[in-house]
Amino acid sequence: MAPQLPPMTPQDSLIALMIAVSAADSEIRTSELVAIQALVNPLPIFADYDADRIKTMAQTVFDLFEEEDGLDAMFGLVRDSQPEHLHETAYALACDVAAADGRLAQTELRLLEEIRHELRIDRLHAAAIERGARARHLRV
Repeated sequence: MAPQLPPMTPQDSLIALMIAVSAADSEIRTSELVAIQALVNPLPIFADYDADRIKTMAQTVFDLFEEEDGLDAMFGLVRDSQPEHLHETAYALACDVAAADGRLAQTELRLLEEIRHELRIDRLHAAAIERGARARHLRV
């Protein structure tokens, strides 16, 4: 039986997706954690967000990933807490975290595909978001 999870705020759901992408390859890299923090600090959507909740959301994601249907449960929580107008924002943030370490594992790519599907991101919009993330995280 899955533990009762606290309700997510829209910002929590953005954080949860970023953490899920970071954890998708079973290795959370420092560059990904730095990217999450760097995204949270300046963005207006997180202006009144308590950054201490990031740890709570990380633990929630880790707990869900231990469950058999945990990914589906996470997507359910995200859908319940996130207004539709934030779906592209959520996907963009997830792409930024995935691109932060300069390499994309197959598990990250599959999770991004699932996020795209769950949030009903149009393929053309998704391609533009992905290209922007790639451009922002290129190295010399």
